[in-house]
Amino acid sequence: QVQLVESGGGLVQAGGSLRLSCAASGRTFSSYNMGWFRQAPGKEREFVAAISRSGGSTDYADFVKGRFTISRDNARNTVFLQMNSLKPEDTAVYYCAASRSPGRVVTLYNDWGQGTQVTVSS
Repeated sequence: QVQLVESGGGLVQAGGSLRLSCAASGRTFSSYNMGWFRQAPGKEREFVAAISRSGGSTDYADFVKGRFTISRDNARNTVFLQMNSLKPEDTAVYYCAASRSPGRVVTLYNDWGQGTQVTVSS
């Protein structure tokens, strides 16, 4: 099990940028695939991006391709989500999550952070 704490959310104007961080506890961070998900009010939690254990492979939802970048620093037990060209429809609570298996499905991820709010104004 790994404990996750997100930070970096906030209020930004459309077209702006934010960088989310997710700090993990424990010495086994590099054994987990990591993902970012988001949930807007009244909607289901959806996949945003994922990164493999080594960071050598990434995957993105179509609606963030070219705008968001996921990365990780295993020495610092941290995964990042750089979000550029933000749109009002990106407004949501963003969660990081850890999984032993790669993928986009929410149920693959056993450990979740508490979430960080991202609000994009028009």
